[in-house]
Amino acid sequence: MLNNRLIFKILGTLLWVEAAFMSLGLVLAICHMESDIMPFAVTVAVTLAAGTGLRLLGRHASNALSRRDAYLLVSVVWIAFAAFGMLPFLLGGYIHNVTDAFFETMSGLTTTGATVIDQVEGLPHGLLFWRSLTQWIGGLGIVFFTIAVIPSFVGGSVRVFAAEATGPVKSKLHPRLTTSAKALWGIYLLLTTMCAVLFFVFGMSPFDAVNYAMTVTATGGFATHDASTGYFNSAAIDYTAIVFMFLSGISFSLLYAALLQRKLKRLFKNAEFCFYAALTLAATVLIVYFLLRYNDYSIADAIRVSLFQVVSFITTTGMFNEDAAQWHHITWVILSLCMFFGACSGSTAGGFKCARGVIALIILRNEIRHMLHPKALLPVKVNDSTVHTSGQITLMAFFIAYITLCFTAYFIMILAGVDSTNSITIALSCGSNVGPTLGLEIGPTMSWSILPQGVKWILSGLMLMGRLEIFTVLVIFTPSFWKNQ
Repeated sequence: MLNNRLIFKILGTLLWVEAAFMSLGLVLAICHMESDIMPFAVTVAVTLAAGTGLRLLGRHASNALSRRDAYLLVSVVWIAFAAFGMLPFLLGGYIHNVTDAFFETMSGLTTTGATVIDQVEGLPHGLLFWRSLTQWIGGLGIVFFTIAVIPSFVGGSVRVFAAEATGPVKSKLHPRLTTSAKALWGIYLLLTTMCAVLFFVFGMSPFDAVNYAMTVTATGGFATHDASTGYFNSAAIDYTAIVFMFLSGISFSLLYAALLQRKLKRLFKNAEFCFYAALTLAATVLIVYFLLRYNDYSIADAIRVSLFQVVSFITTTGMFNEDAAQWHHITWVILSLCMFFGACSGSTAGGFKCARGVIALIILRNEIRHMLHPKALLPVKVNDSTVHTSGQITLMAFFIAYITLCFTAYFIMILAGVDSTNSITIALSCGSNVGPTLGLEIGPTMSWSILPQGVKWILSGLMLMGRLEIFTVLVIFTPSFWKNQ
């Protein structure tokens, strides 16, 4: 039986946390004396009231959180955060319907970065900051943040972590999950601060520097300017973004060991990191070649824009400094491949994950060897750890679920009148939490406002499934989940 009281209690606490984050947007609104003061004030009050009501419903709850409770809790929390987080957009009239407001907020929290706002530069400072903050909160995980800051409110935190963490590898730095959570959030905050300082040094205003730093390290992609980082026309800013997007695509536990524990060799001996780096390098070299052959770029510009786009797509950040829709179509295939794989497990990036890519390649190699040596025992080993049969089956199940969901969304969009190129890349973009799409009707520099309302709800669900690794959400829709057993 589900522990409803405990779920209400934790959800209420997390809504208090969301209200606290929203208060930062309210402070900015007051400082700038802009039109979003009242929308934020009302939203903070409503969110606090809802959180208090849920806390009261959860009084005297036992702290026994089962695996089923954890899956339901995580899914409900993300939906609730999007539902309350969209209120400033609606109450201020910046977005005129619930569908678009929910889509925009879910896109932020899942770090997808797709937007339905045609001109973000017209938004007030508080709302721009809230958009960026939703991505920063969602980068490592809403519940995971609570485990780090107020662990006493989340009983069974290991199960919650398992339901929210990204990728097949969920390593911990310390036997106590709370200690690990604080360490990972410490790395996250350090990267964000360093990125913001460098952006400021290279010419951004303090406001822009903080906003772009949050969305870069969250690998989210929301920007305060319609032209994204292309607005600044600065190679220094582009290369700073490239470095921090790439770093944010590495497993944070691996970054912790490499940077703070000075175990740099572990980074270069890690199979997933090597695959991630090799894929980034290969894709960049190929796109540089095609830009030099088919477009009028200098070598320096070709390297910069190619590396930026490849890192942006593979880390599922979705920022842009050029319109990749204007490039040769073969580059779209390369970027789509990057979009599919994504970066490393345990990072803020989405996608299939390079860890799964490494395991899949080893399985493929072993199957070819079995053709020659049918009796050979060929284990699947990654970083000196054996991936047992159950893990291999899980990988294949995840791949099938991922492809099925993306193609279902693709099929529905075709029926809704969206062109084929946009439909498939939009589906991949949402399933991998990337943001931009590749096409001429809805290109990487355009908003998604023209999509049908029904399609936006489907894509909102796909973004949530992509962020929570599909099965966390999918299991809730199975009959056995709701049986009392």
